[in-house]
Amino acid sequence: MKLPNALEKFADREHVFDFVNTGTQGPKVDISHNVILYLEDISVSFDGFKALNDLTMYIGAGELRCIIGPNGAGKTTMMDVITGKTRPDTGTAWFGQSINLLQKSEPEIAEAGIGRKFQKPTVFQMHSVFENLELAMAGNKSVWTTLFARMTPMQLERINEVMEIIGLQEHQHALAGSLSHGQKQWLEIGMLLMQNPTLLLVDEPVAGMTPQETERTAELLVSLAGKHSVVVVEHDMDFVRSIARTVTVLHEGSVLAEGPIDVVQNDPRVIEVYLGE
Repeated sequence: MKLPNALEKFADREHVFDFVNTGTQGPKVDISHNVILYLEDISVSFDGFKALNDLTMYIGAGELRCIIGPNGAGKTTMMDVITGKTRPDTGTAWFGQSINLLQKSEPEIAEAGIGRKFQKPTVFQMHSVFENLELAMAGNKSVWTTLFARMTPMQLERINEVMEIIGLQEHQHALAGSLSHGQKQWLEIGMLLMQNPTLLLVDEPVAGMTPQETERTAELLVSLAGKHSVVVVEHDMDFVRSIARTVTVLHEGSVLAEGPIDVVQNDPRVIEVYLGE
């Protein structure tokens, strides 16, 4: 992504956080049927390889859904389709009943209320926790305005609220680069929350975490469900069991099984292609 000139000096990390907000409210998401995401008959091929094969899946409003499956099952491609990074060959993708994701650009999809967190945390290493959240705040601000202008009480309250949610109040003045791996993951989730997403896509959030950090991450994601819809892609089955209400298993680009974790983990097909590895 080409950064505005004022942002170039702040690109002090391996991947740059996507500043896509325009300062206007995104289109209202119609969830009158209590479904936030509709994926129907989605197929994607890369050089003859079918990464997604007539994938159909629905995510409920306020739901916490876990997506599991072997490598190459289509999990990343699915998230790429949802966020506009990849256009499917066939199928439909709707955000609520009113937003056709296949007609939107990546920035428009983010503005509509879909936030994605990649596996590796990508924060501004040389800026404090507070400044990272301030930079991520929704609104049409230059980086200079964001860092040096006087914040409104409402903006300050929102940053403090998010720091409390992610458990980093005591580290608000610490440089992001000095945080533990788990704390960086929580900070990036906080940066997404600053943009008020309706749907959060979270990729392998506990990879590389200590047991204590993993437990705290489970608590965080569970606490976000309800106010947000949360889709978690994860390989750590102990973690999935600790948070999952509904689990979707992908295999060869399609839904192999879906349902409560106790049912899914005892499905012979799931054991054969994934859990038995």
